[in-house]
Amino acid sequence: MARAEFEELLEAGVHFGHLKRKWHPAMAPYIFMEKNGIHIIDLHKTVVKIDESAEALKKIAKSGRKILFVATKKQAKDIVAEKVQSIGMPYITERWSGGMLTNFPTIRKAVKKMSSIDKMEQDGTFASLSKREVLQINRQREKLQKNLGSIVSLTRLPAALFVVDVVREHIAIKEATRLGIPVFAIVDTNADPNLVDFAIPGNDDAAKSVEVILSKVCAAIQEGLDERKVEKDKEVEVAAKAEAEEAEAKPARKTAARKTASKK
Repeated sequence: MARAEFEELLEAGVHFGHLKRKWHPAMAPYIFMEKNGIHIIDLHKTVVKIDESAEALKKIAKSGRKILFVATKKQAKDIVAEKVQSIGMPYITERWSGGMLTNFPTIRKAVKKMSSIDKMEQDGTFASLSKREVLQINRQREKLQKNLGSIVSLTRLPAALFVVDVVREHIAIKEATRLGIPVFAIVDTNADPNLVDFAIPGNDDAAKSVEVILSKVCAAIQEGLDERKVEKDKEVEVAAKAEAEEAEAKPARKTAARKTASKK
């Protein structure tokens, strides 16, 4: 698995924290120094935390479970959508709907509503409706797609949550914690790292910083998915071989059985 590189993180500005007056005391172990009133994050510790998180996320992906990414801040939305789409994981980049996790069955109903609207359009139901009704239904479909379209593949609660901004996504973190879902997060100097299970100390405001961390995380998840596919292919191959051997053995057993019967 590719490891995080100190120089790469430095170039992306991952080490820039918030103003000293905005810091959270619990982040003290991850702060290297203060420069011009700004806290500088210890990137050596960031490297270690990225690798720890990547390894854990890889195992989750290899097990076939889903990881839900949450990033509703402007700087991270497009990056998360691009990176996470490429590995086939669900994500939220618009508003976090309260109860997304704690009231998951209701959220699933809303997702299924999109499918039912699509079916109405395909089977000709729209033809029997007025233009106003069709317009209202389409608006509802667009709203659902915007807020929930990226979690269509999430048919059950995720195995983990990955959050870009701990302060901004505090509701999502609370819901995950209540349900015992482990939380991975990029944690800046103004946040409490103790709120999450896997804290990656780093700048969560700069697009380049978020991108470099997400790249490492998503690469690890893809490795897990690839390894799972290889194992599944091997299982299918072994099963097919066993089935072929069984088919070849049947005629021989029948012949042996007839010979035994004729001797009697």
